[in-house]
Amino acid sequence: MDLPSESTMSSEGGEGRPVPPTSLPLQGGGTQRKKLSAPRISLSLDQSEDDLGETPDDLDINVDDLDTPEEGDYLDYTDHETDWEDPAAASRSGPGEAYTIPTYSAEEERQDGKLWRAVIIGEQEHRINMQIIQPYMRVISHGGYYGNGVNAIIVFAACFLPDSDREDYHEIMENLFLYVISTLELMVAEDYMIVYLNGATPHRRMPGLGWLKKCYQMIDRRLRKNLKSFIILHPSWFIRTILAITKPFISAKFSSKIKYVNSLDELEQLIPMDSIQIPECIQRLDRELKEAAENSKFSYPCGDIWSPQG
Repeated sequence: MDLPSESTMSSEGGEGRPVPPTSLPLQGGGTQRKKLSAPRISLSLDQSEDDLGETPDDLDINVDDLDTPEEGDYLDYTDHETDWEDPAAASRSGPGEAYTIPTYSAEEERQDGKLWRAVIIGEQEHRINMQIIQPYMRVISHGGYYGNGVNAIIVFAACFLPDSDREDYHEIMENLFLYVISTLELMVAEDYMIVYLNGATPHRRMPGLGWLKKCYQMIDRRLRKNLKSFIILHPSWFIRTILAITKPFISAKFSSKIKYVNSLDELEQLIPMDSIQIPECIQRLDRELKEAAENSKFSYPCGDIWSPQG
């Protein structure tokens, strides 16, 4: 093998370092050479050749001198983590005491289930907030049966409606509407009648025209067809005016089902009263009207044709 010439070994690169050969003689021939690529590699991070291959003395590490966290440090970290997730946890738990999430008991779950009721009206599911309408659920009740014993009497007491000046009035009426319609479908099997207790109801509690119209439209066609009578007890000028305005928009067949009754005595002549719960305010109003009618007979010669309802 031929040794590199002296001139080649003495030649230096731009940095004063010998330049490596770019070819290597092969065995068996003096003229054939195989070229090898020799890239220049620098191992210095700061591009200083004096530091290549040297390890600084300050990198010598003594494991015994390192500070390691003690057990109390882990407890402190756990407390801070709990406080970060729940700021009120520090006031509920003592040092080192883990915060536990309160469980949801079966009784609480049953109570929560009573707050909402899912109903199907017109093949569409609705959810009723039973908590918000709880004070007004007496607005509709079952009044027994008439005829052959399968015809239901539905009592609607307007005096139990909410005041219209409430901030949540529209929310209450929306949920109450769903409750009335769904309850009506459960109570009615065959023919039925509705007794509307209109007396002793302030004007602020009277249902609006739009609400009544919506009730009529949402009632199932079967229920509208099976309604045989709509009796209004103690009708006022307001309810008479509403019905007069809506008469052109409702069917003549439905208008013929409306009957006005001025006293409980007249109502008792039409239907059995054994199962009908009449509110105390309605009974008191009926007594006052009866006394006024009797006194008017002695005050006016034509008192027999005078009516307190005008």
